Amino acid sequence: MKIRGAVLSSRGSEPPYVNSLPLAIEELELDAPGETEVLVRIEAAGICHSDLSVVDGSRERPLPMLLGHEAAGIVVGLGGPASSVEIGRRVVASFLPRCGVCSACRTGGRLPCIPGSAANTEGALLAGGRRLHLHGVPVAHHLGVSGFATHAVMDIRSVVPVGDDIPPDIAAVLGCAVLTGGGAVLNVGRPERGQTVAIVGLGGVGMAALLVAMSIEGITVVGVDSNPDKVARALALGATRSMTADEALEGGFSAAVVVECAGAARAFETAVCITAPGGRTVSIGLPAPTAEVRFSPLRLVAEAREIVGSYLGSAIPSRDIPFYESLWRAGRLPVEDLITSHIPLSEINRGLDALASGDVLRQIVEFPGVAA
Repeated sequence: MKIRGAVLSSRGSEPPYVNSLPLAIEELELDAPGETEVLVRIEAAGICHSDLSVVDGSRERPLPMLLGHEAAGIVVGLGGPASSVEIGRRVVASFLPRCGVCSACRTGGRLPCIPGSAANTEGALLAGGRRLHLHGVPVAHHLGVSGFATHAVMDIRSVVPVGDDIPPDIAAVLGCAVLTGGGAVLNVGRPERGQTVAIVGLGGVGMAALLVAMSIEGITVVGVDSNPDKVARALALGATRSMTADEALEGGFSAAVVVECAGAARAFETAVCITAPGGRTVSIGLPAPTAEVRFSPLRLVAEAREIVGSYLGSAIPSRDIPFYESLWRAGRLPVEDLITSHIPLSEINRGLDALASGDVLRQIVEFPGVAA
């Protein structure tokens, strides 16, 4: 079938992207779904730093690639006779499919799926191969989703059904920002009543972590960022306290659980420094491969600290997305507060500029004829 989507053909374009236009809106051919796959009509897709990192070249991916990994839509086609979802069901895309049988999948979410990770690196779907073509040339899938398009073929293990009452834009954000940030707090940080949780780096994922932390009873939630505007925004969202990184370091602030969401060396160092003795630092940011940090190994040992990395919030999407869905439905997780704006697909490059500026949390790409 013919679809329209945002394709990246070369990396390292110079900003502003509204002028260099790294993403081209193309008409592509999309193959029918395979036996373990579904065809999804995309309703909404969030623009995330993981998309920007492919555009600016800090994350190398096979090109050409149809970008977008935080998305939600309606299942409109099934590849096999038996499926865990039915036609007409709204689903959330998960950018790391889990085969459910490899040694990593048996770690309860701690390690990313081995074949899922390999497929993502190759720009393929979990069953192998690509379903996208542009002028006869195969186009890579972005993290098994390629959500900046009118339709997508995804593996059944890359989608999680949600209720019809979950709006498409909310559903999309559950699949990346909330799953990653919230999972770092709940699955890895595991704060206990009376403790303080600090979130370092208040972008879309960091603010999602903040909201999830605020849903836990009996803990103090603190936002930390180098940008005073984001510090103020965290307070507006309901954080117990919020401060700049310099204020945290100079004021002797510490927390039992610190989640680093910025993907920058200084943010990681800040997170380690403000972790209390016996506390846990959780890092979910994805810095450049060349980034290096400095910290005292003596403090690590003498103060019995933990430093833990967490990919996709160490989540099992089929388990965790329904939990966040229930939190939203109960009014305890106001995901709508993360959404800065809604834009058409034609404005995708302008959206990249807004994301790079740090002025937005989540921009949602809407698709013609689909209510968001």
